[in-house]
Amino acid sequence: MLIENMSMAFHAIRANKMRSFLTMLGIIIGIGAVIAIAAVGDSMRNLFTDAFKDVGLNRAAVMVSWEVDDFRMSDQFTRAEMDRIKDIFSDRIEYIDSNASNKVEAVNGRRKVSYQFQGVDYNYTDVQPLDIVYGRFLNESDVKGAANHVVLEDKGAIKLFGTADSVGRTFRMTLNKITQEYKVVGVYHKDMSPMVAMMLGNGQSQSGFIPDTVLTRSNDTFQAVNLYSRNGTNMRQLTVDLKQYVAKLKGRPESEIMAMSAVDQMGTMDAQLGTMSAAVGGIAAISLLVGGIGIMNIMMVSVTERTREIGIRKALGARTKDIMIQFLTESALMSACGGIIGVILGISLVKIGGTLLKMTVVVNPAVIVLAVGFSALVGIFFGLYPASKAANADPIEALRFE
Repeated sequence: MLIENMSMAFHAIRANKMRSFLTMLGIIIGIGAVIAIAAVGDSMRNLFTDAFKDVGLNRAAVMVSWEVDDFRMSDQFTRAEMDRIKDIFSDRIEYIDSNASNKVEAVNGRRKVSYQFQGVDYNYTDVQPLDIVYGRFLNESDVKGAANHVVLEDKGAIKLFGTADSVGRTFRMTLNKITQEYKVVGVYHKDMSPMVAMMLGNGQSQSGFIPDTVLTRSNDTFQAVNLYSRNGTNMRQLTVDLKQYVAKLKGRPESEIMAMSAVDQMGTMDAQLGTMSAAVGGIAAISLLVGGIGIMNIMMVSVTERTREIGIRKALGARTKDIMIQFLTESALMSACGGIIGVILGISLVKIGGTLLKMTVVVNPAVIVLAVGFSALVGIFFGLYPASKAANADPIEALRFE
């Protein structure tokens, strides 16, 4: 019986192809928009997760909030204080530095390249492994001696020197208002999508590493302490303990201390993206209501056009529920077909966008199943009244209908 009803439904849809397509258009647009928005939201969440993994999920930073009204120089950290933090939390902290960074212009002859240099300690690669393709990473003597040595990303080295293999080459740049020569001791390679690079601030500037003692040598204090925890450390508890310790160290209330971990930031960002996707998806889903009304309208027209057919079927023994199921099947099938087309359209748009932006697209299969199922339910819901009207038609009056 179901196969027969579906066959009749397909026949009715094919008989009025353009009208059926226009009826399904609202469902197609609604489902396509919902699928696209859900995929974009999931893809962005995946992108942020990758970005946080790139900087390290076991990363944290602590500082006196810059929003305090009476910020003083003593609120800055000294190297002695940073070393004390590392000693006290040595069972949970594997790496620590001054979180220093600087955006400068590197000059090599007529070539000028904007760089974002991150100040690090010699053991940075213990927590953030790098693919060194030429030379070496910064060593202990580079950091302790505040040597003018740098490690460049291969893309930046090509822009500055015309070749990735630039170990031993020198260039000029101005740090702390002092222009000096700097020597390349290593070149590394890092695979990163343009979107992640832009999110990490590497969209326009090239990246590189320099001893943090070089970035802070004109003033041996810094605003924040950057650290990486040991494996298995409870990051939330660590940030709480760091906040308490720094509050005592600086003589500040805990409310004026900022202690942030990558895990907390990722959780906050994920929640915000989830809320935004749900809100925008809800707005897009309104078009499903419009599509449902369109289905109800066309099914009412269909019932009127097929009044004589209904009368003949009833005269031949079709029951009220048979007529109702027939029209419900037609409206559900029309809506489901619109949903399937909408899914294909939504996924195609997102895939094309992902290809253009060179980012991985995440499409949740559960969302697809839910979208198609929901579109069918919309068809059934809005087909109830027309189907009921057809089912309750008087066979005698229906047979008289011209």
